[in-house]
Amino acid sequence: MLRYTIEGENLPVVICYPEANQTVLSETGAMSWMSPNIRMDTNSGGGIKKALGRMFAGESLFMNEFTAQGGMGTVAFASSFPGSIIPYEVSPGNSIIVQKHSFLAMEKGLDLSIYFQKKLGKGFFGGEGFIMNKISGNGLVFIEIDGYCKEYTLEANESIIVDTGYLAAMSESCTMDIEAVQGAKNIFLGGMGLFHTKITGPGKVYLQTMPIIKTAKAIEPYITFPTTNGDGGNGINIRLGN
Repeated sequence: MLRYTIEGENLPVVICYPEANQTVLSETGAMSWMSPNIRMDTNSGGGIKKALGRMFAGESLFMNEFTAQGGMGTVAFASSFPGSIIPYEVSPGNSIIVQKHSFLAMEKGLDLSIYFQKKLGKGFFGGEGFIMNKISGNGLVFIEIDGYCKEYTLEANESIIVDTGYLAAMSESCTMDIEAVQGAKNIFLGGMGLFHTKITGPGKVYLQTMPIIKTAKAIEPYITFPTTNGDGGNGINIRLGN
């Protein structure tokens, strides 16, 4: 079992303590710091086919492996956005489906692969993307959440309706579908779009409170670029207030 701590509250970092010859994997560029006895190796993470699949799902083409040499080591992975890092214990029959960019790091022995929604319309109209990532095997994975993480355990045939961007991860046993927003006023005046995502159990659902796409849209009106400043250089203007 991989030893670890999660620190930093809403600016979190997971610090892993692999034993000698124990390996932790991440996307390229995800490592924040490590001890000198950690050996890093970059590879395709299972062959070029899997590498291309990860790239198609929004992850990096290559993977980094961090292996402790001669005793316990330290390797840390910081979140790229304010929020949460959650650990998830994967086992045979207990795989997890995550949104692109939600994968942070995992134990060696797990497999990160591309996961297609069975119906393309679920991804295109539901807003969650018809290509997601599936993590299977046996071991621990760390998932990056934008904002606070709310976990629900759904019973069989129990459902929850989720707006675009708020689904971070779900058990493979859950199913995803789309539902059209009812009523003309809700469609044109409600500001929620034409469709919602419906998740049905049994299984766990992990929701995030501050999807990065929502945050980007919220600050977009206050950013103007490109612009020319007084000395003739280019820059970005941020408007504060009216």
